[in-house]
Amino acid sequence: MAREELTIRVEQDPPGEVRAALDVEDDAGGPVVLLAHGAGLPHDAPFMERVAVGLASRGLPTLRFDYPYATRMHREGRRFPPNPMAKLLVAHGQVLAFLRERFPDRAVVLAGKSMGGRASSLLAAAGEECLGCAFLGYPLHPPRKPDKLRVDHFGELAVPCLFLQGDRDPLAGLELLREHLPSIPGPVTLEVIEGGDHSFELPKRMGRTPEAVQDELAERIARWVGLQSD
Repeated sequence: MAREELTIRVEQDPPGEVRAALDVEDDAGGPVVLLAHGAGLPHDAPFMERVAVGLASRGLPTLRFDYPYATRMHREGRRFPPNPMAKLLVAHGQVLAFLRERFPDRAVVLAGKSMGGRASSLLAAAGEECLGCAFLGYPLHPPRKPDKLRVDHFGELAVPCLFLQGDRDPLAGLELLREHLPSIPGPVTLEVIEGGDHSFELPKRMGRTPEAVQDELAERIARWVGLQSD
């Protein structure tokens, strides 16, 4: 496995750089993945690293990155809330442009954990070209606010979408999610992780390690990408 630690210029207000990492193994020239983190997980959190390595080991070069607030947390050693979504999208789009320059003429999968998945969907709904979107725990609504649905843009998602959801996710009850998935015009695949919460953590009685679940997530994404590429 080859890993390249990167800093990527992001022209925001103020402009700056964000941390990133590119994992590549046995690159066969197929699609590449842009993997965005959730609100509480920077790009180098164990969850993000395991999924990225799992994707790369299955022939999908994967770039994961920090949003600006996460890079600032790393630099200053203290926590900050996420940037407003508009700023997240600017940074996300500019990292995507970097990935396209690095891998010209390659299809890109927009993937993300929770908040990063929502940002990916907003970019795709706004017309950003991609092979599809893969969501690891889509945050259908804020905690304890099932009436504040994040689905207004679903009708503009014309690309294939993969939803990987735990059946104990308090931010996306499966019944409520299934109610709104038909509003997406593109092909939709919903795959349920039995026992998983929003972080895909399972009850101890199920006897599965977090690493095993993360490997399964990577495998499911890779299998789905292969189907979209055929």
